[in-house]
Amino acid sequence: MKYLYITLSSIFLAYVIILLFTYFYQRNLLYHPSENNYQGDNINFNYQEVFIDVDENIKLKSWIIKKDLRNFKTILFFHGNAGDLSNRIHKLNKLNKLDINILIISWRGFSGNLGAPTEKNLYQDAKKTVQWLNDYGVENKNIVLYGESLGTGVATELGQDNSFAGVILESPFTSIADAAKIYYPYLPIDLLIKDRYDSSKKIKNINIPILIMHGKKDDVVPFKMGVELFDKANQPKFSYFSENDDHMMEFNDQLMNSLRKFLGFNT
Repeated sequence: MKYLYITLSSIFLAYVIILLFTYFYQRNLLYHPSENNYQGDNINFNYQEVFIDVDENIKLKSWIIKKDLRNFKTILFFHGNAGDLSNRIHKLNKLNKLDINILIISWRGFSGNLGAPTEKNLYQDAKKTVQWLNDYGVENKNIVLYGESLGTGVATELGQDNSFAGVILESPFTSIADAAKIYYPYLPIDLLIKDRYDSSKKIKNINIPILIMHGKKDDVVPFKMGVELFDKANQPKFSYFSENDDHMMEFNDQLMNSLRKFLGFNT
């Protein structure tokens, strides 16, 4: 009995330590600014590097590709939870072929920016960036919110405003809690999690055109989450569900044609 008690006590203590570690370090598990993929792509577009004031002493390193701010829509690109701007060059090379302006921002704590990423802070970054575009002469009705992975949570949050031209979600999740439960089924996620990005609840509040893109072989965010969001989304809604894409979708002719069709709907 004594050994059983010691064993159970040790297991309980270990579990408590895991809970405490997860609670206090969960943002280190969620945000990965130093993780870089897709390095070495050649830049095939002309851009201007700008720094957007979003908070006291915090400016976001951003790239803007200007073509015609008056007559073309502007994509406001919110990237995912890992890497810097250079990791999206392969996507920007493709998007640059469209008659559209692009502003891609890097979150606080990313790309050398000061500050720490949190759900609240990323929403602040995004809203301040929209204001920056407004001051630049771009109205919300000419802005298309584009979210990639974690950025889909931000795009969904802002999209509820319903003043934008549209919303594009690439490899979206229903909520961070839902995703975390897949990786940590042994933890009480609903009690522990701080940053929720609950797109599943918010998407019903979006009443502007929305395009959801997801690969069926996504091994990071399950494909079924993209399908669930699409089912809950209001019309007009569009989808690009690829048989062979994983989490980082290939910007091939099929995906680009879906983007062209969607953006043409908004013009």
